[in-house]
Amino acid sequence: MRLPRFGIISLVTFLIVVLLQIDWGFPSHLLSARQAEDGQFFPQSQVLAQTSEVRKAEADRLLEQGIEQFNTSQFEAALQSWQQALVIYQQIKDRFGEGNALGNLGIAYDALGNYTKAIEYHQQSLTLAREIKDRFGEGTVLGNLGAAYLSLGDYPKAIEYHQQHLKIAREIKDRNGEGRALGNLGNAYYALGDYTKAIEYHQQLLAIAREIQDRNGEGQALGNLGNAYHALGDYTKAIEYHQQSLAIAREIKDRRGEGAALGNLGLAYYALGDYTRAIEYHQQLLAIAREIKDPEGERIALGNLGNVYHALGDYTKAIEYHQQNLAIARAIQDRRGEGGALGNLGIAYHDLGDYTRAIEYHQQHLAIARAIQDRHGEGAALGNLGLAYYALGDYTRAIEYHQQHLKIARAIQDRRGEGRALGNLGGAYLSLGDYTKAIEYHQQFLAIARAIQDRDGEGTALGNLGGAYLSLGDYTKAIEYHQQFLAIAQAIQDRHGEGQSLGNLGLAYYASGDYTKAIEYHQQSLAIARAIQDRNGEGKALGNLGIAYDALGDYTKAIEYHQQHLAIARAIQDRQSEGATLNNLGLALYKSGHLITAAQTLWDGIKVQESIRAGLGSNDAFKVSIFEQQARTYRILQEVLVAQNKTNTALEIAERGRARAFVELLATRLSPDSTQPSNIPPPTLAEIQQVAQSHQATLVQYSIIYDEFKIQNKPEWRESELYIWVIPPTGEVTFRKADLKPLWQQEDISLDELVYISRDAMDVRGLRIATARPRPGFAQKRHANLTQKLQQLHQILIDPIADLLPTNPAQHIIFIPQKSLFLVPFPALQDENGKYLIEKHTILTAPAIQVLQLTAHQKTRILPADTKIENNQAVVVGNPVMPKVRPDFDQPPESLAPLPGAELEAKAIAPLLNTQPLLGKQATEAAIKQMLPQARIIHLATHGLLDEMRGLGSAIALTPSNHEDGLLTAEEILDLDLKAELVVLSACDTGRGRITGDGVVGLSRSLISAGTASVIVSLWQVPDESTAFLMTQFYQNLQQNLDKAQALRQAMLTTMNQTPYAQPLQWAAFTLIGEI
Repeated sequence: MRLPRFGIISLVTFLIVVLLQIDWGFPSHLLSARQAEDGQFFPQSQVLAQTSEVRKAEADRLLEQGIEQFNTSQFEAALQSWQQALVIYQQIKDRFGEGNALGNLGIAYDALGNYTKAIEYHQQSLTLAREIKDRFGEGTVLGNLGAAYLSLGDYPKAIEYHQQHLKIAREIKDRNGEGRALGNLGNAYYALGDYTKAIEYHQQLLAIAREIQDRNGEGQALGNLGNAYHALGDYTKAIEYHQQSLAIAREIKDRRGEGAALGNLGLAYYALGDYTRAIEYHQQLLAIAREIKDPEGERIALGNLGNVYHALGDYTKAIEYHQQNLAIARAIQDRRGEGGALGNLGIAYHDLGDYTRAIEYHQQHLAIARAIQDRHGEGAALGNLGLAYYALGDYTRAIEYHQQHLKIARAIQDRRGEGRALGNLGGAYLSLGDYTKAIEYHQQFLAIARAIQDRDGEGTALGNLGGAYLSLGDYTKAIEYHQQFLAIAQAIQDRHGEGQSLGNLGLAYYASGDYTKAIEYHQQSLAIARAIQDRNGEGKALGNLGIAYDALGDYTKAIEYHQQHLAIARAIQDRQSEGATLNNLGLALYKSGHLITAAQTLWDGIKVQESIRAGLGSNDAFKVSIFEQQARTYRILQEVLVAQNKTNTALEIAERGRARAFVELLATRLSPDSTQPSNIPPPTLAEIQQVAQSHQATLVQYSIIYDEFKIQNKPEWRESELYIWVIPPTGEVTFRKADLKPLWQQEDISLDELVYISRDAMDVRGLRIATARPRPGFAQKRHANLTQKLQQLHQILIDPIADLLPTNPAQHIIFIPQKSLFLVPFPALQDENGKYLIEKHTILTAPAIQVLQLTAHQKTRILPADTKIENNQAVVVGNPVMPKVRPDFDQPPESLAPLPGAELEAKAIAPLLNTQPLLGKQATEAAIKQMLPQARIIHLATHGLLDEMRGLGSAIALTPSNHEDGLLTAEEILDLDLKAELVVLSACDTGRGRITGDGVVGLSRSLISAGTASVIVSLWQVPDESTAFLMTQFYQNLQQNLDKAQALRQAMLTTMNQTPYAQPLQWAAFTLIGEI
């Protein structure tokens, strides 16, 4: 069961897999190639007798100078010093010195993020060490190679090198080197997600450090053990180890190590939800880093402070800290740090609802990660991009990014990353309604989390499984999973996770109809959010309490909670939550009878939502996706206005909330500066009336209204009424409505299902575009009487307004459908006497009234309709050599079936248009794309494809050529500059598309946006013979000076009067969209 009014409240609560870029440690606590004091730099004491005292002294000085520069994060300066030292050592043939310089250059390039070059220098250093039989140096270089491969994300190779280092260290009894190798192996297994093995290695390092009284190494081992226990979710033990590490650092006056311990303590308290203490520790780290002039430590402290303020919901302060982090990373040329800061900025803007900016930052992070071959960072950036596209409602693109993340995580054996990617894939499939696949992914995530003892991940997976079963309506199982999530969060003292699990339990009990228990859980969630100062979580708990009290009918309390949530959303500048909360508040005010206040509140919500869309610039796909989440506010406001008898204003809102992304795209294409997004305002009532007058057509606008009903004591949103406005050319606006409740109360079907049943009764082939998940038992209703269902649709859609429609059959009616009504074959609707609608009226459709206003402007770019059509002004395509497409994501490509009937159709039509048809091999995608911009009439008799999973992913099948796949996609059509008066897509479901809050996103939308005035499409696959007959009649009628709508009507009437073609299946599929 869907809970649409929750908006982003339930979404964020369910999808709790977030890839935060957190610095989980500090360089001096992770044995890396940067640490001179650990022997990973070659100390000058190893240099053999000099060949030239002065020259050697200069080289030694440069070597020392580079170490000092490196330790203050002056990596480029250190690089130059060591390059100069290398030249001198090579000139005086000092092999040990040369090895020192080569190794340190490798470390410098590692620090700069150029791991390939780092490996080259380390390999040269290794070769030299082996030549001069320097076993100690050989081991050290092997360790540095391991560190470089660790940075690249190649963990198996890193382990190989560290194992070789360990073997040499044990052979030469280098206990210090042995400890370093063990620590580095621990770090590699940590990166792999094998925390148990990591702990084993760090324990061995700890034992050696204590044995040789290496207090610095002991402190590092304790810190790394703390990090490993942190990853296991044992934050108490992590804190114990970090406290011991801190004590040692202070005892030996290791300020850098002290800062590292403080930072790690901050991370542990962050994980516990104790944000105040986390800030204290990170502030101490920041002070030390600045005191000892350690920009790397300063950068890490700033980044971690940004993450804490992010968790507190103070996104502005979080962004400030991440910007400072970014500036330092760039100043010291720390490319990995730069990428992490960009990733954190992306996450902050994501939670502010600024998804465009979030994507920009994640794309920058991705570019850096790929440039420095940071596979782990690349995976994280891809995952975060997936989450951003998920938030925009573009689930297909989200899946693509999460699949890429998953592939990388598996390639580098990053088990934790693999689990997170699987969890995010589960979330995306859940939103697509594929619950089975969602559960499979979450189960895989759960299995990995348990295998690597990732308690935090285990809780997350359990929570996501609870969300999946809640969507399935299995409340018992949902509650079981959320209870397990709660138990884990409490066991590991994860206060944030505890609050989330309590909130999820509240949502599950709400969905099951137990509002009292839902309130209890939301109150507990609220208390935790307040205790840990989680403003975002506090707001969501308040919002969910408001929804629960609304369901109980206690609107006063509901309003109070929504107002509190609204105040928090505004305080933390969470625009998405602000918009959603204004929607929920407006609904509660409406139910409580405060109509004027409700209307103003919903208006405010619309303004917020429109400002969010404006921030998406010219990105059409983003606007389409996000409007899906915003359309409800427009519908509720229509209800409120109708309740006040302001039906004309309600019409303006109905139009304002319709096809906005399409309107803005079309307006942008028509503007002189098409590079800038259009700020076209929605039409006023006077402008709507002007469209009816200028088109000399009666406009019929539909709007489906939903309300919340208690079905078996559980809340469900069902269709309530159908609002209908009729605007004739004379401008009078009449409002009527139809009651939709009897459909589901008496027949147990929805309007969407009635449309589907009607199509099914016609024996329509092709897939259904579902706008809702069919309820159990729906399949039994599919085999219905066709006449009965077409008459039932007529009763709902036409009967309430029949007296308002023109009596002259030649006068035009333009229907503006909504949702599943786009699939209604209006010509085939039958009145009680069995007469088809097309017999009484000339019919067109449009996605919005304002689209008609814009296509009228578009038509002025095109030659008058009575201009003689020349050979080069028509393009007719029939039955190209079919391209290959994948039937599904995981299946190999297959060639589409040929359409021999379409070839006959093209041959019959081409002479009527004074042109030659393009058939078979002639109809290549490259050739057609070149011809289309010059054509006035375009007729394409071929497959029209729809990938419901891919946003604008409809396509026209053409012949593949060298550099073209044969699929002219909707995106590619948008790139064309068309001047066609008419495009006819005569085969295979070309009128279908992804039904969204913005209308049908498919081929017709792209063709009109690209410059076409009118498009004829088919709502289903029509038999070849009747298609050829109807289309021939249509073009013959055009030559008799009928307009396009009249020509299509007469063609349908002629076709239905042919005995073989009498059924609506044969003639009713074609729809004219756009200009008359």
